Amino acid sequence: QAHLVESGGGLAQPGDSLRLSCVASGFDFNIYAMSWARQVPGKELEWLSSIFSDGTGPWYADSVKARFTISRDNAKKTVYLQMNNLNADDTAQYFCVSGWYFSPHDYWGQGIQVTVSS
Repeated sequence: QAHLVESGGGLAQPGDSLRLSCVASGFDFNIYAMSWARQVPGKELEWLSSIFSDGTGPWYADSVKARFTISRDNAKKTVYLQMNNLNADDTAQYFCVSGWYFSPHDYWGQGIQVTVSS
């Protein structure tokens, strides 16, 4: 059974950094592009970033470009999202998802909360 498990979220202050990790199991992680998305209750899902299976790409939404960095370690079956200079607008549930942001998505993580507040 496939799983994506996110970690690294929590409470941060404005200007802080957090690194989200997502560990994959139960499917061939190394052949999948991977993405991060976030959602605020009552709002649409926002795609943030995608990375190809070999670590190339990547793509970023304008809202996070220059602040967030996606990376992956195929040996560890893990994709990361380094988030710098966080602000209150980054408060959301963050999801790790298989596939490029506009492609079909076979697997989803359960989500992890990031709250940015002073």
